[in-house]
Amino acid sequence: MNTSKTKENKYTIAVVPGDGIGTEVMDATISVLNELDIEFNYIYAEAGDACLEKTGSALPQETLDIVRDADACLFGAAGETAADVIVKLRQEMKMFANLRPVKAYPNTNSLSEDIDFMIVRENTEGLYIADKEEFTDDGATAKRVITREAEERIIDYAFQYAKDNNKSKVTGVHKANVLKKSDGLFKEIFYEVGERYPDIEKEDFYVDATAMYLITQPESFEVIVTTNLFGDILSDEGAGLVGGLGLIPSANIGNYGALFEPVHGSAPDIAGKGIANPIAMMLSAVMMLRYLGESESAQKLDNAILKLLTEAKVLTGDLGGNATTNDVANEIIKLLR
Repeated sequence: MNTSKTKENKYTIAVVPGDGIGTEVMDATISVLNELDIEFNYIYAEAGDACLEKTGSALPQETLDIVRDADACLFGAAGETAADVIVKLRQEMKMFANLRPVKAYPNTNSLSEDIDFMIVRENTEGLYIADKEEFTDDGATAKRVITREAEERIIDYAFQYAKDNNKSKVTGVHKANVLKKSDGLFKEIFYEVGERYPDIEKEDFYVDATAMYLITQPESFEVIVTTNLFGDILSDEGAGLVGGLGLIPSANIGNYGALFEPVHGSAPDIAGKGIANPIAMMLSAVMMLRYLGESESAQKLDNAILKLLTEAKVLTGDLGGNATTNDVANEIIKLLR
């Protein structure tokens, strides 16, 4: 632990490691955060598959209360109970905005060196509403919910994000040619809200065209705003552009709290082997630091991660190296010192 300075600014952080590699990447990230000149009070909580087996609930009320009372939450990974854990947390905490940055780093087999865009995904409705899905005599049905209030809120958030981060263009993504009412409404609201931001360029694409353009011209995107399911799929495609899911962090932001998690899942095939890439979890912590207003520490950690990837001496297997999760954490700690 860095003891060269008196630590300042104390925050209570809910820590939910979750399932599989969640515990491993979380431990690595906490060890790195402890090197910063910030005092964190970590409160650990359980959720996920193992929690369900142990307690009968994938997301106990105690965990929800801990997340609600904290300044922010770090979440590791969800397994088969993801819908009952992370989706419910987002809904209970009204975390309506899911931010998923897609950025090219050195030595990560990125499709292009100039990829750097943000996917702003609506988090509370669309197809990801469990109580709107049900079995029928013939199979099953799911109801897709699009409301003016939620879509206007997320689209305005995307334009404001672009304005605050010196981005010049926002792209709305939908399927209004087929989903004429629900996505037709999304497209209508996109341009209505866009009128409030005259200095920002607006464009819209169908989601299938966007999937192609992410491959053929990823450098052209700056901020993408879209609905829940489309945002989920496109962000995984974005991960493929820049070296894989081990490099994609995310933030869930709302009026009553924020949760930060890597986009990757619990990866049961490598869980317990100590070889998971912790960079996505660490980049999620960078997003948390910025959310808390700790910009200097966020930049310090971001710079250390960038240097590690640039030097390419300590990389996990997914990036062509043979380092362990702890090797990466220890190298980041050295760079921070």
